[in-house]
Amino acid sequence: MTAHSTRIAEAAPRYTSPDTLADPALRAFFNLTEQWKLRIADQRKLLGDPPESTFYKWKRQQGGSLGRDTLERISYLLGIWKSLQILFPDPAQADTWLHQPNTAPLFGGHSAMERMLSGNVADLYVVRQYLDAQRG
Repeated sequence: MTAHSTRIAEAAPRYTSPDTLADPALRAFFNLTEQWKLRIADQRKLLGDPPESTFYKWKRQQGGSLGRDTLERISYLLGIWKSLQILFPDPAQADTWLHQPNTAPLFGGHSAMERMLSGNVADLYVVRQYLDAQRG
């Protein structure tokens, strides 16, 4: 290995463990749910229905240990939030879009939030994919 390739290898990002991401992910999640004015039941549903005691511990400490599924859910939610901020110049409009009925075939007259609250991580993915497509 040359000196140049050694420096590149040392500078390359290493695998980030889920524990390293948990605290910032939970802080971002709870900030996002506050902006979206979500009830506790809806917050838990978006996280994959963790036990109440676990949820309240996360909320109180703004941190904790998260599984891969929960991190994936939060990642999709942050992507949805970002796409909405890009699509709508008015932050209030971006935040309320999720709760408004939508005539797009994907939503069938229901809101994006209703779709997201199905409990399936795939529905978070679908909403994010839809918004990414709208962004172009």
